[in-house]
Amino acid sequence: MPRITIVTGAFGILGDAVCAALLANGDRVARVDYAQPRSALEGCVDFGGVDLTDADCAIRTMEAIVDRMGPPDILVNVAGGFTWEMLADSTVESWFRMFSMNAMTCLNMTKAALPLLRTRPNARIINIGSMSATSAGAGMATYAASKTAVHKITEALAAELADTSCTVNAVLPTIIDTPTNRADMPDADFSKFVQPAAIADLILFLASPASRGISGALIPVSRGGTE
Repeated sequence: MPRITIVTGAFGILGDAVCAALLANGDRVARVDYAQPRSALEGCVDFGGVDLTDADCAIRTMEAIVDRMGPPDILVNVAGGFTWEMLADSTVESWFRMFSMNAMTCLNMTKAALPLLRTRPNARIINIGSMSATSAGAGMATYAASKTAVHKITEALAAELADTSCTVNAVLPTIIDTPTNRADMPDADFSKFVQPAAIADLILFLASPASRGISGALIPVSRGGTE
């Protein structure tokens, strides 16, 4: 039987790459996003217009996934956002927005899925953190703080699930090669940007039985990954 995998933030650049890798692996994928899908994809069931900053919405979405697909085996929390702002210029609203987009989406979907994942053999939870949260540079405080929350959710939940076969890990990319990042940093060396497919490859490994001995890890992805 194919695994049921949930990917949040599924309609973005990284989400697309993750879903493609999981589909190629034979998974059935629930694509969840605040945006609407651009097109249908065979092997996927789409859930658009989902506000995962709302815990009740996350619960309703999980119920809909189970109704249409069955209980999940894998949860990949890609949903999130980014802002660059100097601390002196930041606002309460921008801090709240970053924590809502990065930490609360991860927390709400994880909590909604957790009762089911606990019952599944070799279940996996994989979060997207950030290398910038390990040492924040100028203009990165708001974003890095929200991603640090994701890291701590990962570590704490891994400890809480230590007596189960469910593992919890986070992938920490540096700058991801996306059209937005290229436009925002036109003078950067794009060859050093991390390819979404390279991140997807690591996620595929963490979702596999071969990763059964790894839990609570914060794994850097810092190479360009073009080959």
